[in-house]
Amino acid sequence: MRFSHKTGNQAMVSTVEVLCLLLVAVLWGATNPFLKKGTEGIEHVREGNKVVQFLAEVKFLFLNIKYLVPFLLNQSGSVVYYFTLASTDLSLAVPVVNSLTFLFTLLTGKLLGEDFGGKGAVIGMLLTMLGVTLCIVSSVTETSNDGHQNITLISE
Repeated sequence: MRFSHKTGNQAMVSTVEVLCLLLVAVLWGATNPFLKKGTEGIEHVREGNKVVQFLAEVKFLFLNIKYLVPFLLNQSGSVVYYFTLASTDLSLAVPVVNSLTFLFTLLTGKLLGEDFGGKGAVIGMLLTMLGVTLCIVSSVTETSNDGHQNITLISE
């Protein structure tokens, strides 16, 4: 199912696509600190050769529920991203998702008690949010003929 619309000579993206991109950023960003916590203890896995070491680490991770649940949620974000990219312009999708993922990672990490860099990180988060907002707001158009509000991505 495609969500995007074309009106005149402009490619459009729907609000649903923007919400899907936001969902991807939340799934990726919020799971990163949990993935980090889930890997705690892997440094104690020691085996004789590199192949056996690799297999022991994979076993450690995939039998560890603290790692496995965030990993599966993270991968579900990748599935949503894949399907959303089928109808969304890359020049908007990639920067929006990547920058918002960074913000959600910082915020989730802070909620889990991690140090996130102080004032510099806060200023960076605000500038990132401003940039993403400008990207999206600068693309907002009037409601199209079919009654759906759309966001302009590119002019062809």
